[in-house]
Amino acid sequence: MKGAYMELKLFYRTQRDLALAINKVVDAYWIDEINEQDLLKNIQYLYENNYFRMLKNGEFPSVLHQQCGKRRLQIVKRILNANEDFLKKD
Repeated sequence: MKGAYMELKLFYRTQRDLALAINKVVDAYWIDEINEQDLLKNIQYLYENNYFRMLKNGEFPSVLHQQCGKRRLQIVKRILNANEDFLKKD
């Protein structure tokens, strides 16, 4: 699991599947399987290819709130806000 891109799909079929991928990335960072740079790249990769599932009207949909939880989504939001050009796709 070392390296910039973990084994992530390009596109996710449902918000629930996307939430599992977000959890996998953030959890890997929390247990030191990936570094900060890899965390940033993986979250950006997920957003670039699945922005239509990740944000609705600038907010995370309820499925992501339920599946990912507040702490994970705070990290994701900070990463996306640091790269505001990603948020303009919504």
